[in-house]
Amino acid sequence: MIEITHVSKSYDESRVLDNINLTIPRGGVTSIIGPNGAGKSTLLSVASRLIAPDSGHVRVDGMDVHKTSGDVLSRRLSFMRQDNQVAARLTVQDLVSFGRYPYSKARLTAEDLDHVECAIDFVALSDLRHRYLDQLSGGQRQRAFVAMVLAQDTDYVLFDEPLNNLDMRHARSTMKLLRRMADDFSKTIVVVLHDINFAASYSDLIVAMRDGRIAAVGIPRDIARADSLKEIFDMDFSIHRIGDRRLVDFYA
Repeated sequence: MIEITHVSKSYDESRVLDNINLTIPRGGVTSIIGPNGAGKSTLLSVASRLIAPDSGHVRVDGMDVHKTSGDVLSRRLSFMRQDNQVAARLTVQDLVSFGRYPYSKARLTAEDLDHVECAIDFVALSDLRHRYLDQLSGGQRQRAFVAMVLAQDTDYVLFDEPLNNLDMRHARSTMKLLRRMADDFSKTIVVVLHDINFAASYSDLIVAMRDGRIAAVGIPRDIARADSLKEIFDMDFSIHRIGDRRLVDFYA
């Protein structure tokens, strides 16, 4: 599990995370939702050791992420950032191979290549393995990054807004991939999302944030309620039931 204890973070006079206490269980998909400025991406960056908190601790299966060596942590936890800046002239296979760096240190073994092959096949990019990243569509490029973190073969995988700049079809495809990663490979997936309906449809647990604090934690049917969502987003919602799912309507 991921245990976040008394974590706070400020930038100048602005408190971005305010004494966060949160436990994310092992396995399944946990989505973090909330309005802009709620602290969602900052929390994920602290949990992945990309930035240090001002106070508090983050532990993954008991390991303090800010005290554990990088070699050890990178085999347990991986992070796909919102802004993936890589050289455009990398091929899909080159990119996915980077996921094996914690193990191979750039000297790929037969086992590493098996992981790369499995990851590329999983995201259905086998036919494009030798295509350069700048020759891919946005959806294909996002799948390549998903393959990279899958090849890293960590128990915990964090995604910061992976649906940004994707159309409906590719957003749905990406969420299905994350769901399958949790189900087929027993990964613990933590994902920051803006789309409440994707969170409600694909998550086991939803964490809602507001003003740098945890506003609510619960299973989708407990969070996807008009009263709960109004407290989080300060706007009105209508909830429609379609089979076992709840569709959140906020257009009216």
